[in-house]
Amino acid sequence: MAGHSKWANIKHRKGAQDKKRAKVFTRILKEITVAVKESSNGDPETNPRLRLCIQNAKGANMPKDTIDRAIKKALGADADSYEEVTYEGYAPNGIGVFVECTTDNINRTVSNVRAIFNKAGGNLGTNGSLEFIFDRKGIFTIANESIGEMDPDEFEMELIDGGAEEVDKENNVTIITTQFEDFGNMQKKLDELGIEAQNAELQRIPNSTNALDVEAAKKVLNMIDKLEEDDDVQNVFHNLELTDDLVAALEEE
Repeated sequence: MAGHSKWANIKHRKGAQDKKRAKVFTRILKEITVAVKESSNGDPETNPRLRLCIQNAKGANMPKDTIDRAIKKALGADADSYEEVTYEGYAPNGIGVFVECTTDNINRTVSNVRAIFNKAGGNLGTNGSLEFIFDRKGIFTIANESIGEMDPDEFEMELIDGGAEEVDKENNVTIITTQFEDFGNMQKKLDELGIEAQNAELQRIPNSTNALDVEAAKKVLNMIDKLEEDDDVQNVFHNLELTDDLVAALEEE
């Protein structure tokens, strides 16, 4: 199961969203609120979604008191009320873009998202129009140091037993890809192994990618940046291919 994951190939600017610390924290706090409110349960031991949110919050170095305050607030009568919505459309040159949002005002969100698409020369489509482009996968990022002295082959076999589809080592982390239905199984397997992922989430992975020339690709990435900067947007997925020329151009910026 060696080789570079398809997921890694389509991430646009390496670590770009991670550098936007405030945006990352806002995203996680919204996820905590939704996780608590949908089940009226602030106990991570009995609320799997909340437990995952807390795990990702720790991975992003969010202070524990910030996490605790968010849970307490979500349990209160005056807690923010969010809806999770998705939008699908095309950037210029037919690049598919899938946008996941968490919002307290759908009219504002759809207006903002449509405006970003239109201004970039793209167009917002109907939900379901990109189902044939993206597959939903579980993506787990694990610090290699957390694996300890476990035999690499034995560790990989354990991951396969937990539903791993791909296992890729990149720098100091191991990235595990699973089918959508194996997401929970992999979480349980990591718990059994005593390993806590730095990040674990469901992502929409393109089953094919489209390459553009550098200037056209930069326009698409600029549109994606605008979407990611919107307060209501949680995740943006696309099927633009990161060619060697594009990577080199981005690294020069």
